[in-house]
Amino acid sequence: MTEHHTPPANGVPDDLSDSERARSWLAEDGITQTGHDTWYDADPPAEVLTTQDVCNGLGSMAFTDETLDVAGRLRVALGLMDLLGWHPLVTDQIHTAHLGPQGPLPPDLLWGGYRQRLEAVPEHEAITCSLWFDWFEYAPTAAEAFAEVLGDDRERLLPGAPEPLLRRARRVLEHSGPVPWVVKIDTYRAAARVPALHHAVFRAVLRSHHDTFGSIDPAEGLALLDSLELPPDTERLTGLRTALAAGPRP
Repeated sequence: MTEHHTPPANGVPDDLSDSERARSWLAEDGITQTGHDTWYDADPPAEVLTTQDVCNGLGSMAFTDETLDVAGRLRVALGLMDLLGWHPLVTDQIHTAHLGPQGPLPPDLLWGGYRQRLEAVPEHEAITCSLWFDWFEYAPTAAEAFAEVLGDDRERLLPGAPEPLLRRARRVLEHSGPVPWVVKIDTYRAAARVPALHHAVFRAVLRSHHDTFGSIDPAEGLALLDSLELPPDTERLTGLRTALAAGPRP
């Protein structure tokens, strides 16, 4: 793989999807996809690459491309997540750029991109892993990220809410363990009003308690669990209730 050399941003049609932009960006370096996990690098010495190879080689370089403006770099970075899946070099570059000299990144593109993918029918593992490991586990960005991807929409979490919103809520809730409890409890309570989200709220409380960086108030977590309609044989429910009743973890 050679140093990247993309055409000027104004040479890229605005109607290209993020993944198409990323694919074009990779092609400028001679890298094209040939199979589910295979890529071809035409630059000498020509070779076949795995997705892991591409991630390791170019996954973190979107925000170093000086021929693109910040919005263009962000769209390529999101597109790389679509094409390559979760890899720390691919996902962390967005978080790093948001906090660095190029940030804050344009919120409509950044958080709109996350919300769109969280609402899609196929799950974008790169997006949920990015939320968990990049945004939620890092205290300075946890509140902003949680508010943008779900918290600001909590008043819309009602029975009969549109399925795309429910999909987004399920995915965010189940990965929100590290978010500070005070930031997320009102959203958890709002989600508990929706029977279709009860299992996701249970998973949220479970991970808030068990995740290494999880955040929970045991008494409030137990009260929340008691408000949910869950099958009594729900896996790990009894153990979670016992753990929360015992109070804060030592």
